[in-house]
Amino acid sequence: MIGYFHTPVRKTYQLKVSKLHTLMIEECGVPFGIPVVFLHGGPGGSISEKSRRFFDPKRYRIILFDQRGCGASTPTRELKDNTVFHSVEDLEKIRKFLGIDRWIVFGGSYGSTLALTYAIMHPELVMALVLRGIFLGRQSDIDWMIEKGGASEFYPEEYEQFAQLIPETSRHQLVQSYFKMMTEGTAQERDEAAKRWAEWESGQVTLQPDFSGSPVALEWQKTIGLLEAAYFAHGFFPGKSDNFILDHAYQLQNIPMAIVHGRFDTICRPSGAYDLAKACPHARFSILEESSHASEAHMFRKLVEIMDDLALKFSD
Repeated sequence: MIGYFHTPVRKTYQLKVSKLHTLMIEECGVPFGIPVVFLHGGPGGSISEKSRRFFDPKRYRIILFDQRGCGASTPTRELKDNTVFHSVEDLEKIRKFLGIDRWIVFGGSYGSTLALTYAIMHPELVMALVLRGIFLGRQSDIDWMIEKGGASEFYPEEYEQFAQLIPETSRHQLVQSYFKMMTEGTAQERDEAAKRWAEWESGQVTLQPDFSGSPVALEWQKTIGLLEAAYFAHGFFPGKSDNFILDHAYQLQNIPMAIVHGRFDTICRPSGAYDLAKACPHARFSILEESSHASEAHMFRKLVEIMDDLALKFSD
């Protein structure tokens, strides 16, 4: 197992951010270190011990939390009041609750979507952006991952298994069909739909894909399947432009930024990372030739290197 820093949790909090949602927050590292907030992927993922390994606990004050409906936050799998814009509001509530003036924002996969949206809406509060596995939340990004003609071209056999759960007459709208099954089907149908969705997505996150799933991961599969399907079905930026991030990339021009993406990422297209880099020419842009979507060896080392560089920069 790859790891540079094995950091214990120093404090945990339960922060009520609305009448409905309460977030589980972890704080690690040194109390007066450089503040950094870690944003997990999904939507529907959660934080873990691995989430803390990118940051030197002797130099960083590390904040992690499970987003709405995820992990140890409650209520589990709640879709009401659960959008990227609600999570932007949550970040502000967490920052103020912890008495942090400005912080580094670190996000991977959907966490990069949330990080970018937050930075666009609050650029003055972001010391730096560190982004991995860029997902811009456009309809074309959704289609690439789920509908035929994108990731399916790399894993046709596995994609066929994924699509076969849906009646053939509805396979031209897999996102909507899966979401309907997860919300209107029987308990067995809901669980099977979430399991198939999660196995299709999580199976291709590494250079050595594994679509078999895990017998102990049903609760995680149900969460990431439902929340991803909900966000995909309703769009990532309700009421805003489909190209919200790139349309507002000018807001990021004064924020130090690192963009890291795997060449063989079949979930989030490298072209999306390149589009972001073109819109933010000041960013430090890295395509890693021996990486895919997850933080495997090369990706992990690169991210730790970036965080170590920022620690030196902001310690001066």
